[in-house]
Amino acid sequence: MLQLQKLSVKIKRKLILKNINYRFKTGKIYAIMGPNGSGKSTLAFAIAGHPAYKVEGSLMFAGKSIADLSPDKRAKFGIFLSFQTPLSLAGVNVFQLLRLALSKKIDPLALKRKIEATAKKLGINQELTERSLNEGASGGEKKKLEILQAAILDAKLQIFDEIDTGVDVDALRKIAKFMNENKDGKTYLIITHYNRILHYIKPDKVLILMDGKLVKEGNFKLAERIEKKGYERIVDS
Repeated sequence: MLQLQKLSVKIKRKLILKNINYRFKTGKIYAIMGPNGSGKSTLAFAIAGHPAYKVEGSLMFAGKSIADLSPDKRAKFGIFLSFQTPLSLAGVNVFQLLRLALSKKIDPLALKRKIEATAKKLGINQELTERSLNEGASGGEKKKLEILQAAILDAKLQIFDEIDTGVDVDALRKIAKFMNENKDGKTYLIITHYNRILHYIKPDKVLILMDGKLVKEGNFKLAERIEKKGYERIVDS
């Protein structure tokens, strides 16, 4: 699905990520963890094509280089990146946004039904989908609306940055259940500081970034050890 080879990323001449090598596979959920400033969000922005980040090395998605593609072309290619703090969009509801994003390739009634079905699975009130996007929504509702958008767009690579911030336990359970049930044909990258959400999602792999480097890889037990001992003690062990 996504392969990084000797990936280094700079912003304003400052080197943030250093020689990252990793292959993310289809049908898997990955948790990317690390202390503040370790490069987690930079990795997400680099994959999505943020123009402020200069990328060196190889960035392959579905067998093709995407290093020179603009963010919108990467999105059309199947890459979705959530906002840490989802924005409101006055006068545009989720149906209108998705119909525009899909270039009207889907029948409006079919799209409406798909949104309703996905919202139900995520525990999103139908009334919320009919308002201006994110208007009056709680933190958890905004995060669930982003997951709904990624699902309707059928993005093959879905990157969620700090999706557990401001989200209560019930919302976390809904999010985790949805991801666990819908990961076939998809790759999920969950960027988080803490392992609270990982108690529910149960990632296939946990990756640890420190000082811009990929320093450790493991299963969910690695996240549990970090919670007990901290990053430095785990990395040094």
